[in-house]
Order: sequence, then C-alpha cells, then structure tokens
Amino acid sequence: MALAAIVFAGLCLRLPGIGHPILDHPGWRQGDTAAIARNFAQLRFNIFYPQTTYNGPPPNYVELELQIVPFLSAVVYRAAGVHVWIGRAFTIFFSLGTIVTLAYFGRRLFASAIAGLCAAAFYAVFPGSVYYGRTFMPDTAMVFFLTAALYACDRALADGRPFGWRQVAMPATLLAFAYLAKPVAVVAIVPVCALFVLRYRAGRPTNAGAVATLLIVPALLLGWYDHIVSSHAEWHWASGITSLHVLPSLRQALTSPDALLAKFAAFGNAIGLVRATMFGTAGFVLAIAAFAALAWSRSKNTTVLWSWLAAGLAYVFVVMTVERVDYYAYSLLPLGALAIGGAAARYVSMLRRADVAPAGRWALAALLPLAVVGVAVQGRAAVAPYYHYNVRAYRDAVALGRWLPPAAIIVLGHYGPDVQYYIDRFGWEEDPLLWTPFDEQSAIRKGARYFISVEDNRLRRNLELCAWLQRFPTAGANAAWPVYITDPRRMLPGADRFWRGFRVAERQGRGRAFLDAANVCRVATPGLAQTP
Repeated sequence: MALAAIVFAGLCLRLPGIGHPILDHPGWRQGDTAAIARNFAQLRFNIFYPQTTYNGPPPNYVELELQIVPFLSAVVYRAAGVHVWIGRAFTIFFSLGTIVTLAYFGRRLFASAIAGLCAAAFYAVFPGSVYYGRTFMPDTAMVFFLTAALYACDRALADGRPFGWRQVAMPATLLAFAYLAKPVAVVAIVPVCALFVLRYRAGRPTNAGAVATLLIVPALLLGWYDHIVSSHAEWHWASGITSLHVLPSLRQALTSPDALLAKFAAFGNAIGLVRATMFGTAGFVLAIAAFAALAWSRSKNTTVLWSWLAAGLAYVFVVMTVERVDYYAYSLLPLGALAIGGAAARYVSMLRRADVAPAGRWALAALLPLAVVGVAVQGRAAVAPYYHYNVRAYRDAVALGRWLPPAAIIVLGHYGPDVQYYIDRFGWEEDPLLWTPFDEQSAIRKGARYFISVEDNRLRRNLELCAWLQRFPTAGANAAWPVYITDPRRMLPGADRFWRGFRVAERQGRGRAFLDAANVCRVATPGLAQTP
C-alpha cells in the first residue's frame, strides 16, 4: 500500500502539463522526438529509420539512439491519431516504473523496506525526475532501463548463487535496452565491473562466458544499431557532438593546464545546474549528506552506488562541461534516491534503539515524510519556468500550418524544430542571423518556396539576407510572421536592380542607410518582435 501511494503521488506530480504543446522546455529535444514519432506513423513505420522534419525535403534520416518512446507512440498514433500527450504518457509510464524499481532495489541493497520506500519517494519528487518524467524525450526510458539493469546485475552478482547462462539473460537484456535507449547508459559498465571484481574476490562460482556476454553483447548490439542507422542518416547527432565537441574539449584539458582548470570550473557550474534543477537544492543537500552517512557507517553492499557515482561524475566532467544541459545528469537521480533511502533506513534504525519516549520517536520519524514534502515543494519552484511556453507562437504556428500548401517546403527563421513541428512542413530551421543568400538560394533550388521570418528582428539585422529577400512578395499584412514567397516565378519587378543598389551601398559602408531609405529591414523596438 505504501508503494502504491508513492506511485500514485508520483503520477499526480507528473500529470500537469501533459497536454501542453512541446514548446515548453526543452523545445528542441521534444520537437525532434515528436517529429520522429509522427514521421514513423505517417511516413516510414520502421524503427531503424528515424527522421526529423528539418535539413530539407524528406527523407531526413537522423543518427540518434533507438527511438523506443517515439516508436511506441507511433504504434498508438496509427490507431488514435497524432497527439503529443501519448508520447508523454509513455514517458510517465517509464518514470513510474523507475519508482517501483527503486523500491525493490533499495530494499535489497540495505535489507530494509524503509530504504526502498524512501528511495522511491524521493525519486518521485526530485524536480528533474518530475519534470523530465513527463516530457516527450528518450531520457526517462533510458533511466528506467539503466536502474532496472543495475538492480538485475546486483541480484545476479552480489550473492553466493552461481552466475551462469540462466542468470545472465535478464541483466544483459536490460543493459542492452539501456544502452540503446540512450548511450549515456554505458556508465553502467563501471558498477557492473565493480560487482564482478567483488564476486571474483569472494571466490563465488562464475561462468566466464556469461561474464563476457554481460559485458560485451549489449555493447555489440549498440554498435550494430548505430552502424545501421548511420549508414543512411543524413544528420549525425551523436557521433557529431562527440567528435566535434566532447573529445576535443577533453583532449585539450588533458594537454593544457589552463584548459584543465577551465574544465574544472565548468564542472563546478555543471554540478550547480544538477543541484538547482535536477535534485533541487534540498534534495541535493540530502543526497550529499546520505553519501557522507554511508561512508561514515561503512555500509555493506554499496559498492554499486559508489562505482555508479564515480562513473556519473566522470560523465558530467567529460560531457556536461561541453553540453551544458541539466538532463544529461538524469542518471544520477536514482543513485541519489538510493543513497538517501539507505541513510533514511539507518536513521530509523537508530531511532528504534534510542532511549527516547515513544512520542519523541514518532516526532523524529516524521522528519522523513516532511523532508519528502520539502523536496517536492522546493523542487517544483526550481523547475516552474520549464512549464511555460509561448501560447502565441503555438497558435501562430498552427494557423500557418493550415494556410500553407500541404506539400510546401519551408525555410524557418528560427533555430529549433519545436515551432516547425506545429507548422508541420519539411524544410530547414535556421538562425536568420546566420543564414545567407547563398544558403537560401540552395534551399530554393531544392524546392523551398516559403521563408518564414519567426525571429524577424534577427533577420533584419542580417542585412544581406534581408535585402536579398526583398525580391519576393510576402504574405498578407495579417500574417503572424512575415512569410516571403520564395517562388522564382513570383520575383518582384526591379528585384535585381534593388539588390545591385544594396551591394554598392554595402561596399561603401552604407548598407543600413540604403535599406532605411527604402523603408525595409528596419529593426523593431526591443520587446516588440514576435519570437517563440
């Protein structure tokens, strides 16, 4: 009953905003995931062919993790229609599954039902767990499979039973799904290896082939999947971020003292982000205190926690110092919950032995549920801005989607797939300050017939592009965002003459003056531009 109450409370905390447009935080990742799910349902129903809506006309296959949540959503879409709350419902399901797993994991690690229930309760209310436990993203599914895999590994490896082919099946399967759900789950290899070392030192019977299977097969499956997807992907996200950003930063830190100091400073900032919006300040303090208590008490059976912590912090140091995104530390939340659960069980055990009147003992025990409530309240305030989204941008995008021809290819002057998802057209999503006339000409040759100036002030600061686009007519004055109809057959009279005049003025340093005199591309007063 206690676990059921915790799960129900966790569900209630995750339901607010389930029907919000995916313009809430993080719009970019949710826009990607939702678009992939819709494209599975409407275009190619094959989990090995995920495709987004950006980077030009379809197909736009992309190199990403195994799309478990989008594909499950697409299965339902084909029967019930496309609704983003369906994807969020699957995320909530995996989040609640993690709560249940932690209850059993904590009970096993600390031989205490209280430890398990406290671990489940704190994970249920951590702000990062609550918020990202209802977003349309792959991370919550990864955390579930990672937690379940480590629980299964601990059950199979940390006791005296033989470890053979029968025992390896479930841990290996869960590890494979964790790796495939999102490769960050490879941090699990550290606690798994630590469990193997403990088992070897204890002289417990172990099948070498089963060990190799657990360590190698999930990694091979990840490599096999990545090879398949990369072979036809046009957009290489995972390998691109790793090779272009993460590894160069690490290499520089290891070869330059100044770069190493800068990386440690960035590491401190990343930990601050983890504290603020993933654990919440109250939860973070409790997690640190819990690990300190576990170290002081020399609790047994916590090797999996300490090795998990080491791997998680190493990941934060290597990756989050480059990509400053708080949910990259999602895998630390179940770890922190388990540590708090263990410390809570020890606290209750001390109360039972303390020479205190029953009323005082109950009063001190009540501090635990009060701590859960405190973490929930403080954490909710920490992530409250994440729930907000631009209602006007949503309505304008949907209206524009109804106005545009069904097969229109667009260039969206907004860097992010969230708005493009609601316009529901393939094309390009680009920062209008960085997009060039040459880029636009290339897009037009590939079929783009509309440039949608969502961030119009940024376009107006890009003098070349803004001047070049004046050759095309725009949609009616009532359009929410300026829409340039970039059909070469509809070029305005005198367009080339205007462009040549601008280029001459630009070479003379009078580009802005030329455009102001023509009363075009004027920068609006700050705060008046319509941006999502």
